[in-house]
Amino acid sequence: MSFFGIINIYGQNNLEKQFIDVESKVIEWRQHFHQNPELSNREFKTANTIAEHLEALGLEVSTGIAHTGVVGLLKGNSSGKTIALRADIDALPVTERNDLSYKSTIETEFLGTKTGVAHACGHDAHTAILMGVAEILSKNKDQIKGTVKFIFQPAEEGPPPGEEGGSKLMIKEGVLENPKVDAIFGLHIRSGVDVGQIHYKPGGAMAAVERFTINVKGKQTHGSEPWLGVDPILISAKIIDGLQTIISRESELINEAAVISVGKITSGVRFNIIPESAELIGTLRTLDPKMKTHIMKRMKAMTETIAKAYGGEASIVFENFTAVTYNNHNLVSQMLPSLKQVAGQNNVLQIKAETIGEDFSYYQEKIPGFYFYLGGKPKNTTNPPLHHTPDFLIDESGLILGVKAFTQITFDFLNN
Repeated sequence: MSFFGIINIYGQNNLEKQFIDVESKVIEWRQHFHQNPELSNREFKTANTIAEHLEALGLEVSTGIAHTGVVGLLKGNSSGKTIALRADIDALPVTERNDLSYKSTIETEFLGTKTGVAHACGHDAHTAILMGVAEILSKNKDQIKGTVKFIFQPAEEGPPPGEEGGSKLMIKEGVLENPKVDAIFGLHIRSGVDVGQIHYKPGGAMAAVERFTINVKGKQTHGSEPWLGVDPILISAKIIDGLQTIISRESELINEAAVISVGKITSGVRFNIIPESAELIGTLRTLDPKMKTHIMKRMKAMTETIAKAYGGEASIVFENFTAVTYNNHNLVSQMLPSLKQVAGQNNVLQIKAETIGEDFSYYQEKIPGFYFYLGGKPKNTTNPPLHHTPDFLIDESGLILGVKAFTQITFDFLNN
């Protein structure tokens, strides 16, 4: 039986009115967070706004978790399981480029570079949606059998260098305990998905993400006499070229996708000096553990061998950013009817895995979890603005479906 069936049995048929009433609040919250974005582990004002709202609803509220995280606890009128709903709250070092009335004009310095700060991925929407869900559920807690844990998580985009943060630190500080969480759910607004639709993928949905750093050592010399030195820039170019052959010629891509991308190269100070060293920074994305092990092994061997072949030296270091976002098959099967109940049978679509990463995956390593996409494509667009770009944009009319989806999931999971 769905939650709406339960509501009708108990005579509380005003839920749809509650959704209508909360929608304007969700949009207002989203615009407030959008205009006042904060970077990872620095979401102080954002956390205060969230905590004040949860406290006003009468929830048990904990703050300062994983630096700036907020957790609200809503206990139903009878005992039962515990469900967790998670929203990420951090913004990105991106300078927003649009004419919105609530456009971010915040500026800061990030890793030595002056930049704007913007919610260029949609975390402001996730936060507002979960605040709306908390309001709806708190008004209907007499129908809740069990406990709802609202997790507002900082630093999903990754903590600053030298700091801990994100879901790893939330878990380390006990967010899945007291009470112990039985299952966790998350969502992500997508600018490329039509409003009203929900997309999902059972099993491996998003990739494990590794950050790699390659240090190349050569021999400095005058640019006019390259034969007297060892050129680390040339070696870097050969390494980059070689790494791509691991994907194109050694990886079983009919099994799962994999990607190697070098995003930053640093070397040299002057046009006529061949420098002594170079640094390459990039990312590896994998969806299969065996492929990940093989690719990392080959990247190490190829990096060292290519450098040696050209008279230099090179080493590679990996840093894990996310695990595979793995949607528990049983949980997906159990909760799909809930999503179809609110979105419609034809609006809940299964998709293929993607090579983006999400630190929600670390929760899923501990307990069953289900992460899905929510449509937010702007109206009248054929090429919607991409996430993590200055032009990112969403249609706010899609937010209320996120509120409905989390609400339906909560009641169906706890009461069935």
